[in-house]
Amino acid sequence: MAINLFANNNKQVLPGKIGILLVNLGTPDSPKFWSVRRFLKEFLSDRRVVDLPRIFWWPILYFFVLILRPGRLSKQYAAVWNKETGEGPLKATTRSQAEKLAAWISAGGLDPKGHQAGSDRFFIAWAMRYRKPDIAEGIVSLKDHGCTRILVVPLYPQYSAATTASVYDKVFETLRAMRWQPAVRIAPPYYNDRTYIDVLATSLRAGLSRLDFVPDMILTSFHGLPKAQVDKGDPYLDQCLETWRLLCEDLGLGSDRMPISFQSRFGSGDWLQPYTAARVKSAAAQGLKGLVIISPGFSADCLETLYELDAENRAIFLENGGKNFAVIPCLNDSELGMMLIYDLVSRELKGWV
Repeated sequence: MAINLFANNNKQVLPGKIGILLVNLGTPDSPKFWSVRRFLKEFLSDRRVVDLPRIFWWPILYFFVLILRPGRLSKQYAAVWNKETGEGPLKATTRSQAEKLAAWISAGGLDPKGHQAGSDRFFIAWAMRYRKPDIAEGIVSLKDHGCTRILVVPLYPQYSAATTASVYDKVFETLRAMRWQPAVRIAPPYYNDRTYIDVLATSLRAGLSRLDFVPDMILTSFHGLPKAQVDKGDPYLDQCLETWRLLCEDLGLGSDRMPISFQSRFGSGDWLQPYTAARVKSAAAQGLKGLVIISPGFSADCLETLYELDAENRAIFLENGGKNFAVIPCLNDSELGMMLIYDLVSRELKGWV
């Protein structure tokens, strides 16, 4: 049988689509004990998250953490769970971010001249680093939909080996099993991105305007990290400090009015300080009556913002003499939040679009 070497009918060489994969950390499949335990097991088994020698860490994880912690966390997840959709807030928001990104691209968002229909050229997916849908599923889905180039967007503004690098690991682990690999780009951290700082400042101003009190302090709370990881060279602290500095500068506020803190400490080791809970307690003890907390390191509201900040730290402040307390929502899938994602994606796709 003769083969026409010039026939352009081989799907392997036809122009492929561009895939975009939004990634966030993850959430249990349900707030029940065993679901939370599965999530914790996967999360805390990642060497990027806990870099202790396995011979020391496994006994602690299996005989203490996975026995004691799921019960307490399941109650916290239940308090913030979306009972209508049956999922955690982080999963619901990440899905919505992907859907809104797809709608914007389909409307010509990446091509103002309208030369090519977005829906014909792009495919959007979302994934969780831990639990479902996972990164491997996202990449395989994009490839199955004809994507030969993929942009992965970790929704972590500040880089840490425990978050961003873990996404890299999973992406390349997935690619290693593929015979035909798509070209892949991974968006860098955006801790000092001008659009990021602008939308944070705008969101904070809007949130403050809706309050019925003027705060004495605006506490900028970032997720914590073991100090040992920073000492080994992790740039997370420096990037948090730069985000905080730029935000203070944009708002015209000093560090006394808008201090920084770190939350979500796990275990007994030294983590980045000052700790958020301690800072909240001391603010009330100093006689401050109005406190607002923002959490610019989270791209979407989750257990750490909805429960740890808005429930636990609210209680700490009020029980120690504070009067007015508020947590400003994360950017989520708001107009400002999506503006940031559109800008990041547009920039990182240059040369492909």
